[in-house]
Parts: sequence; structure tokens; C-alpha cells
Amino acid sequence: MRIAVLGDIHGNLPALEAVYDRALTERVESMYHLGDLGGYAPFVNQVVDFLNDHGIVGVQGNYDETVANDREHCGCTYEDPLQAEMAAKGFEWTKRTATGKSKAYLRSLPKRLTITAHGRTISLFHATPSKNNLYWHADRPEKFFLEMAEKDPADVLVFGHTHIPFRKDIVGKVFINAGSVGKPKDGDPRACLTIVDAGPEGVAVDFVRVAYDVERTAKAIIERGLPGYFAERLREGR
Repeated sequence: MRIAVLGDIHGNLPALEAVYDRALTERVESMYHLGDLGGYAPFVNQVVDFLNDHGIVGVQGNYDETVANDREHCGCTYEDPLQAEMAAKGFEWTKRTATGKSKAYLRSLPKRLTITAHGRTISLFHATPSKNNLYWHADRPEKFFLEMAEKDPADVLVFGHTHIPFRKDIVGKVFINAGSVGKPKDGDPRACLTIVDAGPEGVAVDFVRVAYDVERTAKAIIERGLPGYFAERLREGR
């Protein structure tokens, strides 16, 4: 089974469109998203409509749950006070802008999806099996990976939230962070499309970087009243 995984779109419709078009050329059987559909870029409603129109199912991220239920905070962690201030403004903007229809969709998303392929189970969730705002970076100790594996018995665990892609294989389990479509944080501003190919011989993963019109999104961020800070970070891949 060959699937496309779309992590952390964060309101970036141009990036989503580009990744979708590229995925079609990759001969994937289906596409899934990992949540966090709004925030930082201004197209939250359009992203929801695109996913629905194209039949792309997925899971609920921390941003989805908090926007849908009008929480006071998105449950994110910040690097510095400026980032925290800008993120708070973006969160309030997204809560005001998301339509009732979009919020209903975000509220309806499951926490986890499970797929079976060639005798293997693939589990998709936003951040960890039990908590959707915990940051799971590649440099976490092996003990942490094993603890997460105990919480989810799948053979392949696919998640996002950190916006930085990686793959690790530990004691027969495959752990995949799908990176981010709409807000990469690894210094590469191109959108990240993750292809997972689970076949009889094993599991292959390809992190495909897709160029898109970053300036279209950056311009829309400013024109729609979001902090210009987000446009700058988008251009930097941060």
C-alpha cells in the first residue's frame, strides 16, 4: 500500500494544492492528513473545503481541537516571548475566521486512524498516541519511543506536530514524523509530502520536498491581517 501523508497544513492552501498535485504523480492509493489545518496562514476554511472536496480524511491536531472549541490557548510550546505573542495573535485570528462549518469539521476529526497493509498496521495521529500537543523530536531517547510503542501497538506509527520530518526504526517498529506541508521548520521552505509504501518486503518512506508559491501565501498573510512575522518565518522555512 502506497499512501501520501500530509502533515500540519496550517492554513496554507497554496502549499496544500502543490503537494496534492505532486502526490497524484506518485501513484499513491490514498491520502491522509495529520491535523492542524489552520493557524499561521489565512486559508483555514479553504483548506477544510479542499480536504472535503478531495476526500482526504485525517486526524485531529491540537490546533483543530482548540480552535473548534474556542479554547483560550492552542496548547503549543514556544521558543521565545516574541513567538508566543505572535502565535497568540494568530490563534485568535483563526478562531474568529474559521466558519461554523469548518469548526464542526475540526471538531469531528478522530484522534487516530488505523490502516492495514500486507499484514502490518499503520497508525496515524497528530503528535503522540495519548496526547496531541506533545513534541516528539528525533532526538528523544529510545526509551520514549518504546513508551509510545506501548501506547499504540501498530507496526508503523506516523505523526507530525514538530514540523520536522524523520524516520526511525526501533525493535521492529517504524516511527515516521511526516513534517509539515504548510509551515516547515527545518530550514527548507518547500512543502513536505511524505510517501509511505508498505509492501511485502518492508516499509519505505520518502520525504518529498515540493516547491510552491511561498510569496502568494506570504502576501495573503499580510493582506488578511495576520502578523507579518509569519510571512517572514515561512520564507525562511522556520
